[in-house]
Amino acid sequence: MPTLGIDLGGTFVRAAVVDAKGALISSAKAAVMDRTPEGVVETIAQAATEAVKTAGGVKVDGCGVGAAGQIHKDSGVISVAPNLGWRNVPLGEMLKTRLGYGVKVVNDLSAAAWGELHAGAGRGAQDMLVAYVGSGVGSAIIAGGQLVNGGGGVAGELGHIKVVPGGRRCGCGEHGCLEAYAGGHNLIAQTKELLASGNSRILESLVEDNPDRITPLTLETAADMGDPGAKEIYSRAAGFLAVAVANQVTMLNPARLLLGGGVLMHCPGIRLRVLEGVQAYASRTSREGLLITDAELGDDSGIIGAALLAA
Repeated sequence: MPTLGIDLGGTFVRAAVVDAKGALISSAKAAVMDRTPEGVVETIAQAATEAVKTAGGVKVDGCGVGAAGQIHKDSGVISVAPNLGWRNVPLGEMLKTRLGYGVKVVNDLSAAAWGELHAGAGRGAQDMLVAYVGSGVGSAIIAGGQLVNGGGGVAGELGHIKVVPGGRRCGCGEHGCLEAYAGGHNLIAQTKELLASGNSRILESLVEDNPDRITPLTLETAADMGDPGAKEIYSRAAGFLAVAVANQVTMLNPARLLLGGGVLMHCPGIRLRVLEGVQAYASRTSREGLLITDAELGDDSGIIGAALLAA
């Protein structure tokens, strides 16, 4: 029987009816206007209802939700969701009450990894590492064909390893996390700080008095053009990512490494640094037979994986 997959972002909610093989039957999208837990639950219900209706009113057997944040694996409680400003929200129970059927809430990267494993670039793999660098930084681990959750459900939090103890404040509330230096939102924030300092004529020429035009690619372009401040921010972020992913490869010895997320897809220099870092820093034995590839399902990976996890 089909299940519902939900991709909960900070701006939009996507819902889809997904069959047992991971194929999308129908989908719907709704803007997140009210970021309170109650408001988001209603937005999810709206998108879910539309997706089921578009699918011809099929019966669905449960719902999976992928959300950016740290999530308790059994209770469905989101302990920290930086994009929504949430702390300790029992999203699973709230949605179960609202929708009327079982709900499984997982980290968005765990959902994406499960989707890629069963319907994307991870097909046939038993041991796989998925690393995404988008607005945030995250990873998920597949070992022996199973998703590694950890004791509390927060295994694979690559973005929240500490790279500068006591350093920049992260959206999770702690300091010095990898995400605080290399996540897309924080790359933009650091670039805006450089622009505001008045010490970057190259950046000023690229932005043309409109800081809202800044993206991570703007930073990469300024660095490539020789801007000293941009090069410092860019090199630090790329270097941290390269070492962090390489260390995960050494520790986990995956057969396959999937790379995804907007920063890695749109900033070729950063992606290259990560690839070079794996070759330079991961142990030789952990790299033997390693296949590195791009995620295949794009924005659908999380929604498909969430639905399959619910099934």
